[in-house]
Amino acid sequence: MSTSEHNSHFPRTYWREIELPAYEKLAEDITVDVAIVGAGITGITAAYLLSKEGIKVALLEAGSVLNGTTGHTTAKITAQHGLFYDELISHLGEEKARLYYQSHIEALDFIKNTSNDKGIDCDFSPEDACIYSTTDEYAKKIEKEWEAYQKLGIDGYLSESIPFPIEIKNALFMKNQGQYHPLKFLTGLLKEAVRSGCAVYENTTAMEMEDIEDEHPKVVTRDGNRVTASKVLISSHFPFYDGMGFYFARMYAERSYAIGIKTESEYPGGMYISVDEPSRSIRYTPYGESGEKLLIIGGEKHKTGQGIDTISHYDALQKFAGETFGTEVISYRWSAQDLITLDKMPYIGPITEKKENILVATGYKKWGMTSGILAAHLLSDYVLHRENLYKELYSPSRFNADPSLKNLLTANADVAGHLLKGKLEFVPKDPGDLHNGEGSVVMYNGKRAGGYRDENGQLYLVDTTCTHLGCECEWNHAEKTWDCPCHGSRFSYAGDVVEGPALDPLKKVEE
Repeated sequence: MSTSEHNSHFPRTYWREIELPAYEKLAEDITVDVAIVGAGITGITAAYLLSKEGIKVALLEAGSVLNGTTGHTTAKITAQHGLFYDELISHLGEEKARLYYQSHIEALDFIKNTSNDKGIDCDFSPEDACIYSTTDEYAKKIEKEWEAYQKLGIDGYLSESIPFPIEIKNALFMKNQGQYHPLKFLTGLLKEAVRSGCAVYENTTAMEMEDIEDEHPKVVTRDGNRVTASKVLISSHFPFYDGMGFYFARMYAERSYAIGIKTESEYPGGMYISVDEPSRSIRYTPYGESGEKLLIIGGEKHKTGQGIDTISHYDALQKFAGETFGTEVISYRWSAQDLITLDKMPYIGPITEKKENILVATGYKKWGMTSGILAAHLLSDYVLHRENLYKELYSPSRFNADPSLKNLLTANADVAGHLLKGKLEFVPKDPGDLHNGEGSVVMYNGKRAGGYRDENGQLYLVDTTCTHLGCECEWNHAEKTWDCPCHGSRFSYAGDVVEGPALDPLKKVEE
């Protein structure tokens, strides 16, 4: 498939090309012990853990299971999260940095052991993880990170080379990490949860909470059905309910991209990611019945709704793949949205200090394969009233003055800038200028609007004002979506919600 052929289509993720289970929509009020909102890695794992303990669980998903960030990952299972441990030690000390590492290693072990014990064929393979630098500046930072590894007892080593034609300055390996097919694993877990009594409802959008001060709060769906529970676990990527936790002000959304390519050259093993910009991630996955290897090349991060034309990020990854692996053929391309917290660690626990019956898990940065698993275990321990070493470390109510205060000010100044910019933007186009397959901000009847003309010539016009807090959305050419540059909400070209925090669709503009 050529670049031009590929870019004319919507993204296609390799992970979802398996048979996935389907479930009915919730059509009545129900009462359960635990309601879980969001059927991604955290929601499904928590449903599995709690159901096997005899807890009555309802798992609610706004769309179809495993179609969010979990289905659009590079699927590395590792505690190597870029250049992070030296930073953690400097901000929080060695003890908390060691707990962070330990919690992610336990998540890796859970995937490995559970897939073995339950006979889930998920293409798991042990791999060393590697961060590498192509500049002298980051080579020195890698040396500092290696010093942090030694302080924390992390099994790793420095190297001056990696097995690709990339000129590097330094590389740091973390041994005995892993990779897998996330949807094969989580489909297996979901089937186990259902066998243990978990009820799953697709196309069931949680919109709000009622009776939040009571012992049994209620989740209210878009259709008006109510799910009453002793505990509500919010694992909907961005929390659908904020509860005065101000999560929209304590996180920002970032997009990144991936392509899947076939290559005739033998892959040497391992998982690699550059620490310089633009970032480059490299791994393989078994592909097809003949046991071919599909290379997954990722990178090109930017804040949602901001930056250059999004299709150029795929082009940059393809150029890198061609130069490095000698291939020009893309079999798959997809993107993901990640939420980054003020101190770069997830928020997992009670949504606020005073709302202990409503638990949240969010802000996994780009490492949801381990963070999502540890979050499920931590939330389950809250439900079961069990002690857990990591409750304080990941508490959503924490505030680490350095760097949280600086990042809070920076993030919200960025929001204010984009809020003003969108309102003052000059728009030269009108809907009649749009070609088939083209989307853009346009002027219609003297007002800013979002226009998209599909391949058959049908025009879709929406009000680009985000229904979350009123920022103006921008057109995402690569995904054919309207993306909010303030808090990361995303909408289809027809205005439907693709990603929160927004809950309501963009308003239609009548021709």
